[in-house]
Amino acid sequence: MTLTETARHWVSAWRTGSAEEVAAVIASFADPDTREPVRGEALTGHLDAVFRRFPKWTLDVETVADAGPTAVVTWTLTAPHRAPYLGIPVTGGGAEVRGVRGCDVLSLVDGEVHVRRYHDRLGIAESLGHTARFLPPPTPDMEYGTSFRAATDRTTQPGAFTLTWLDARDEEEGAEVTLLSTEVVKALRPTKGFLGAAIFEIGNRKYTLSAFDTLASVRAVHARPHQRAMRKFFKGGLCTGAYTSVWQLERDSLYLRCPSCDVMVSAAEGASCDCGWTPPPSPLFSQPEE
Repeated sequence: MTLTETARHWVSAWRTGSAEEVAAVIASFADPDTREPVRGEALTGHLDAVFRRFPKWTLDVETVADAGPTAVVTWTLTAPHRAPYLGIPVTGGGAEVRGVRGCDVLSLVDGEVHVRRYHDRLGIAESLGHTARFLPPPTPDMEYGTSFRAATDRTTQPGAFTLTWLDARDEEEGAEVTLLSTEVVKALRPTKGFLGAAIFEIGNRKYTLSAFDTLASVRAVHARPHQRAMRKFFKGGLCTGAYTSVWQLERDSLYLRCPSCDVMVSAAEGASCDCGWTPPPSPLFSQPEE
């Protein structure tokens, strides 16, 4: 079999979605998700993970270029998304990667075929509706992460907060925790007394800070997604540790700058600046309107 024929066999194996068939074609494989070429059981394990995330590969081959001991296959990918990837959780059955381009370089060395794949991981993320953010590397004194907020339009003064965190084993479990946290917050948004939340992650730790009007509102949290998350943690083996806490507010202060005279004004009831501007009521976790 020529290297060009092997390349076509290689593409066909990917289209079957079988890790065993793909692994049978080559001796080693490397892609942007492997630090170095993998072979043997490591190769099969890596391919199993790939097909778990994207179970059906539609590869539209553009070219198969033959250069003697090397062949290059360029392709465009369409595939359904069925398991977390790059920290991106699975949010619906219709999610798929579409239009991501890549190429595979097949090399023949001492009678063995080795493949190195090149593709744009940012392109995959964008195809799934995500925008990439770049974090500085951690230092002994500082570690960076990502965050998002879930606001409500309630301007009630907060009276209590809950702070929780969960430690995920790896990126895939972390994506599951993110999805569960999102479902919990969505279920809380319409409930009486919930004022909003901020969810942030640093490393493998996922934090949720939620605000409520009173301690009684915290005690009334019994939404199904919250109960499901609790069962997964205590009985389903989710995560390696967790922290939960309830905090009562001692004081809070909000200051907003007047859009006309540029003076900072306390948002306490009735306060205004010299030009007469009074800060509007502002939800705790929302951007104030000018």
